[in-house]
Amino acid sequence: MHAPHSLPTSDNLRASLAALLDGLPPRQASQAVERLIANYRGRTPTHTPVLRDRSDVVAYAAYRMPATFEAVRAALEAFRERMPEWVPATHVDVGGGTGAASWAVAAAWEGCERRTTVLDWAEPALALGAELARSAGDAGLRGAEWRRQTIGAALAIPDGTDLVTVSYVLGELTEDARRAVTDEAARAARAVVLIEPGTPEGYLRIIEARDRLIAAGFRVVAPCPHSAACPIEPGTDWCHFSARVSRSSLHRQVKGGSLAYEDEKFSYVAAVRDIDVPAAPARVVRKPQIRKGQVLLDLCTPGEGLARETVTKRHGALYKAARDTDWGDTWPPQED
Repeated sequence: MHAPHSLPTSDNLRASLAALLDGLPPRQASQAVERLIANYRGRTPTHTPVLRDRSDVVAYAAYRMPATFEAVRAALEAFRERMPEWVPATHVDVGGGTGAASWAVAAAWEGCERRTTVLDWAEPALALGAELARSAGDAGLRGAEWRRQTIGAALAIPDGTDLVTVSYVLGELTEDARRAVTDEAARAARAVVLIEPGTPEGYLRIIEARDRLIAAGFRVVAPCPHSAACPIEPGTDWCHFSARVSRSSLHRQVKGGSLAYEDEKFSYVAAVRDIDVPAAPARVVRKPQIRKGQVLLDLCTPGEGLARETVTKRHGALYKAARDTDWGDTWPPQED
């Protein structure tokens, strides 16, 4: 068996979570997860942490951390595809809880040195996050600072931070607190990546934050191929993407499912300030429809808004590329 430090970051995280759950009675874990789900489905933003004690935090880490990790990693991969030369030397994970986004940053920039700070208002989450990080192969994770901080108007991010991530946090905040967090990230950082659930409400929170980032002088890197207004008419649709997540035995037990995976839907925006952004290709914004002899691609384009492109066998190599294209990919394929 591989030592945890020798594993790729994603496998390292799974091994660390498995060790965390070792010896925890399945019924206790299941009950904690069910309570956590009920809290997160509440419609009213809370002024107190959702993760209150160790049982809540263990439930979150086992049940939600893998999905958050995969969603953030997918958003960061889209960012890196557009900005392959850019590497963050400092990262602040706002509302990071047990550190899923920090693990995703470590996976996205595997082997690169960085200084990581995780800010959260839940002390039990920070304590467990630090415990998990001690088993990380990534030096930036092992040396991360885990700091208790109210996430709202009082949020303070160090000036000149290279990368700020805010993942699955905005929905827990009041409207004023959401705006304050976005504005503070825009003030302090060179690059900001925001991720929310891939629901109509999550998309609207991302669009509001996107508008505020652009107003602060940021340019959108992903998923949008432009920094103009979103071409989706409000109330008719929403922009979201999907990341595949391996299900643990706890996932299957709580959900009563037998599949070894699930798909995490998420909405996001990645934007930068004072950094050159290459010209953008279109992006596939729906699951490609593969039909006999043709592939239908729904695209968000740099200049024409939403468009559908039909790629047929007559297009030769482009047709093969279309069949291999996934939801969220850029189009046409970019040369390495």
